[in-house]
Amino acid sequence: MTDKNILDALYRKAIGGSIKEVTEEYGGEDGENLLKRKVTDKYVPPDVSALKTYIELAGEDDILTMSDEELAREKERLLKELKESEKS
Repeated sequence: MTDKNILDALYRKAIGGSIKEVTEEYGGEDGENLLKRKVTDKYVPPDVSALKTYIELAGEDDILTMSDEELAREKERLLKELKESEKS
C-alpha cells in the first residue's frame, strides 16, 4: 500500500459516509454455489482519531496544538467537502 493509498483511506474514515456492505451465502455439494447475495447501505460516522492521524501524516497543522474547537471546525470543513463532492 502506498502512502497516497493510506492517506486516502484515512481521509475516507475521517469524514465517514455511506458504504455498500455485501453479504454472500454459499452452499451446495462443493460449497461454491452462490445461494444468496444481500447488498445493504451502511452509514459509517466520521472518526476523529482518523482525522487527527490524517492531518498529522498529510503535513497539516500540528494536531497536538489544535483545540477541540479547531478539530470540530476541521471536521465540519471535511464533511462539507464530502457533501460537495457527492453532488458532482
